[in-house]
Amino acid sequence: MFQDLWQHKLFDLGEGQSVQVNQIVLAVVVLLLGFILSKMVARIAARRLHSRNVRESVVDVVHKAIFYVLLVAVFFTSLHLLHIPMTIFAFLGGAIAIGFGFGAQNIINNLISGWILIAERPVRVGDLVEVQGHLGHVSTVGARCTRIRRSDGIDLLVPNSALLEQPVVNWTLTDRQIRTVVRVGVMYGSPTERVAQILQELASEHEDILKSPAPIVIFDSFGDSALEFDVYFWASVRSMMDLRVIESDVRFQIDARFRQEDIVIAFPQRDVHVDTTRPLEVRVVAPPKEEA
Repeated sequence: MFQDLWQHKLFDLGEGQSVQVNQIVLAVVVLLLGFILSKMVARIAARRLHSRNVRESVVDVVHKAIFYVLLVAVFFTSLHLLHIPMTIFAFLGGAIAIGFGFGAQNIINNLISGWILIAERPVRVGDLVEVQGHLGHVSTVGARCTRIRRSDGIDLLVPNSALLEQPVVNWTLTDRQIRTVVRVGVMYGSPTERVAQILQELASEHEDILKSPAPIVIFDSFGDSALEFDVYFWASVRSMMDLRVIESDVRFQIDARFRQEDIVIAFPQRDVHVDTTRPLEVRVVAPPKEEA
């Protein structure tokens, strides 16, 4: 009975060809084993590349390429070894066409977009990107969506098609050098040339600020309450938190140095002038006495 069930014919394909239960079972087993083997080989290759200090984005591309190539090879090899004709997939054509009509377009679109991202690499694993106001590092570029890990530890899942169809700011596409600015305002009457000199010295001496391009100090404007200076500098960072730490360190140094030089950091001030047709009457009113 088991042998009859094992060799039971499921359906005919015409021209003397048929599909049996044993063929379907063996095909599934071969595919599962091939899937596991492909994953293991891709993972071993990725580990060896990691051990050679290859960039993470390159490792991710090689890992996915090896896995999918081996998986496709296993799929077609299993069909050939088990003598399963390719005409079996003709029966799936109608179902796939109906699936396209009911929303599979988005899935296929994201799948194709994923391969475009892997091939062109406008967004790579480890890049610092900004998508729809969210800033974070690319964790994985999957088949359907890309996972971006924000600085607060939250994972953002973005469809691959959105990364191709919508504006994406990649802060580290060509390199990890990012320019930032620290603004400070000093009181009117302060020695402006000395202020610019101090800011230039502090930015140039900081160990995490790049020497080339060199920091630039700009006397930006005569503000309402302060003389405003901007310090532009470049830093090589891996995350926005690294950049914020450098900015904070520069501000600490500016505050300490200005205290030594008796340079006052300005704060908002307003002078109020009261214009009346007659003198103001000023009275001193005693507070009401508390009842016993």
